[in-house]
Amino acid sequence: MLAVTCGLLALTASRSDSAPSPSLTVSAYVDLYYALDFAHPLPPQRAYTTQAVRHNEANVNLAAATFSVLRGRARARLTLQAGTSVQANYAAEPQDGPTSGPDLSRHLQEAFAGIRLGAGLWLDGGITLGSLGWESWMSRDNPTYTRSLVAEYTPYYESGIRLVWEAAPGLVVQGHLMNGWQKISEDNAAKSASVRVDLALAPGLAVAAAGFLGNEQPRGAPRATRYFGQLMLKTRPHRDLLVQAQLDAGRQRLPDRSAHWWGAVGIARLALQRRLALVARVERFADPEQVVASTGTPEGFLVNGGSVGFDMLGPEGLLWRTELRGLRASGRIFPDATGPAGRRTNAALITSLALTL
Repeated sequence: MLAVTCGLLALTASRSDSAPSPSLTVSAYVDLYYALDFAHPLPPQRAYTTQAVRHNEANVNLAAATFSVLRGRARARLTLQAGTSVQANYAAEPQDGPTSGPDLSRHLQEAFAGIRLGAGLWLDGGITLGSLGWESWMSRDNPTYTRSLVAEYTPYYESGIRLVWEAAPGLVVQGHLMNGWQKISEDNAAKSASVRVDLALAPGLAVAAAGFLGNEQPRGAPRATRYFGQLMLKTRPHRDLLVQAQLDAGRQRLPDRSAHWWGAVGIARLALQRRLALVARVERFADPEQVVASTGTPEGFLVNGGSVGFDMLGPEGLLWRTELRGLRASGRIFPDATGPAGRRTNAALITSLALTL
């Protein structure tokens, strides 16, 4: 009996020794900002953006801590977050029953686990960052500090399952089955799907395409299928110059008609020195029937915009960014001191100090 017990202990120890040790990576990110909106809105809340939303106020845009685990064929990630961009992004999170809504979910930027099914093929399930567009929630990863309108009106996050396949060097294919367009809590019986393909054509040249399909009406409302697609380009014609562009188009089928919207953006970033850069952006977003951008006005959301920015990379992971942004709409949709829809134009000066650990 003692021999059998010793043999079992030795076998268990051998299997334990042969199993790969988990690799834990911990990182943190803090983005502080001050925004001066020249319209001086009252209350001091900037409209049609989730980034730097508070006027004349030093605040936290995003504070996040990420815990990533990799062990053999398994992986998991948990990102906890807070900040005004979090409050803005989860304001429309569905509340369907006592255990849904933004109270808990807004603090979970990512919470997923996955398994490697084969070479370069991962299956993940849980809450993940959105799969559409070039621009990330982390401003440090984007050429501009504020998000473009095409980024603001596509999902920042999603909940469901995804397949990510690195089919070949420079070719990544993704497939997603999710609760809906930026939804963690489900509010209807349908599921939504998206696909994305990223292709590096050459050093310094990448293209991507993505699409979305799903019913975006709450339970009890008539079905309204949303169709969405986008094309993206990123190139580096010179080692100091980055150019990226994106074109989005969507259609939502309504009971009596179909509503359409589209958006486009072009961004250029020029590195002046190793730690200094200039950034410029032009953009257009047109949602006349207010499918994704609601104004409550007859003109809908028809906006042109531009911005210029200056970046300075400091020591120890510090990044200081300053941006001047202007938008012009076809109607009076921007808030000012007189009310929520006092101006056709909006201009804001924003400065940010971010730290990555």
